[in-house]
This record gives sequence, C-alpha cells and structure tokens, in this order.
Amino acid sequence: MILLYILIFITAILLLTRSGAWAVQDLSRIARYLGWSEFVVAFILMAFVSSIPEFFIGISSVIHKVPEVSFGNIIGANVINLTLAVGLAVVFIGGLSVDRKIVQKDSTLTAISAFLPLILILDKELSRIDGIILLLGFLAYIFWLFSQKDRFSRIYNNSKEGLKQFIKNIFALLGSVFLLFLSAEAVIRSSTILAKEFGIPHILIGILIIGTGTALPETYFVVRAALKHKKEMILGNLMGCVVVTSLFVLGFVALLSPIKINDFSPYFSARIFLLISIVSFLIILRTGNKITRKESLLLISIYLAFVAAEILFK
Repeated sequence: MILLYILIFITAILLLTRSGAWAVQDLSRIARYLGWSEFVVAFILMAFVSSIPEFFIGISSVIHKVPEVSFGNIIGANVINLTLAVGLAVVFIGGLSVDRKIVQKDSTLTAISAFLPLILILDKELSRIDGIILLLGFLAYIFWLFSQKDRFSRIYNNSKEGLKQFIKNIFALLGSVFLLFLSAEAVIRSSTILAKEFGIPHILIGILIIGTGTALPETYFVVRAALKHKKEMILGNLMGCVVVTSLFVLGFVALLSPIKINDFSPYFSARIFLLISIVSFLIILRTGNKITRKESLLLISIYLAFVAAEILFK
C-alpha cells in the first residue's frame, strides 16, 4: 500500500505540473486572441493561473485539516520563484535589463508581500484576522497596480486563430483547471498518508516537494518567455505569483482555517532561505538595474543550498 501511495503522489505531482503548464498555454492563446496588453498577460492572468496549483493545494489542505501544508507550499514556491525561476530565465537570455520603476516599486512591494506572512505568524498562528490583513493587502496592491495606466499600452501578439479555436481554448482551459483540482486533491491525500507512515513533518513535504511541483508552471512560463525574448514578461509573472500566493492564496486559506504552528523548528531553514532569497532578489535588481548571468547563477545556487538544507537538517 505504501508503494501505491508513493506512485499516486508522484503521478499527482506530475499531473499538477503538467496541467498547470497546459493552463498557462491555453490562457496565453486566449490573451493573444483578445489582444490584451502584455502586462495584463504577464502579471494578472499568468500570475493568477500559475498560482492555481497553490490555490487548490490550499483548499485541499483545509478540507483535510492540514492547512500548514499550504503555508509550507507557498514558502517553498516563493523561494523557487525568487531564485531558480529568475535564474534559469536569465541564463537562457544572458542578462535581463529591468525598468527603474520596477526596481523602485514593484520589487519592494513583492518583497513586502513575501515577508508579511512570516511576520504575522510569529505568534505561532496565522489567524482569520491575519488572513483578512493579507487579503486587504492584496486588494490594496491590485488597486495600486491598476492605477499604473502606462502598463496597459503594449499589446500582446494578436493571434490569427478564429473564433472556433478560441472557444476550444476556453474549454481546454476549463479542463486544465479541473485536472489541477483533481491532482491537488490527490497530492494532499497521498502526502498526508505518507507523512504519517514515514514520520515526515507535513511542512517538509509542503516546502520541498509540493512547493517545487506547484512552482513549475510559472518557471515554465518565464523560461518560455525568455526564449521568445519577452523580457518584460519575466519579472511581471514571477513577482505577480509571489504577491498572489503570499497575500491572496495564503490569506484565503487562513480565513477558511487558521494555520497554527506549535513548533517552528521544521520551518527554520525555509524561513531563513526565504529571507535570503528576498534580500538577494532586491539587491541584485538594484545593482545596475540589470540581472547578469553571474547573478543568475548566484540565485540558482541559493535554491540548491535551500534544497540541500531542507534534506540534511530534517
């Protein structure tokens, strides 16, 4: 039976990753057909769709009364988004220039969003009040975002596909979202059983394994954007994912079921590496307004050190 649950867990993670990538592809086609701006595609749509796995993991964790899995999942995913995903994209294109406005405002707000849940849970609980604070922070951020009208001018490449293909893409997107829900449910069920059998803390599974799986759709998108020289979409998507998961998803989960952490020791290295990732991300963006290939390798090395620490110290 243990081998069966291991097989189910691995299959569910793979399906979660693949269905997330399908959702990104489907929504990208829909955005091109509608002629939406690149900013809307990169930040709002791709960030939200890429965060759907984390959202469904959060819902499933609440249903199975292990909301701490969602907390660990989002910590792990944010470390990946701020290190591995950015690093891989820059490696492919050799360097990434960033707009000064992004450096001064967006990156700072992204860092605050990732850091806020760590502050709120210092009392060993992410309560419903904390969840409301996170959701209000998300609404404030969205309000500020839509006030930046200059970001809606550049249009995403229009598609030559007809209405029939457009409708197919909508149904394909719905199918991808349905698969995301099923795979998330299977991940939580199987990981809960495996954690009990092997005595592994739920948080370790959430941070390292599920976090990696749910972060793959946005990693896929930014690497794909890098290969197509859509540099302005890379940071937009990654910073959007960090904001959506840290404020909206985690706020929603806490509102449904407060997240109580009685023992912080399983979270120690993950919290340290998230702080390192946030600080490194900010410093790199503020040095010359460009991410170089050497700096991207540094970000990737932070992720590898994070994985090593999670394995060695648990």
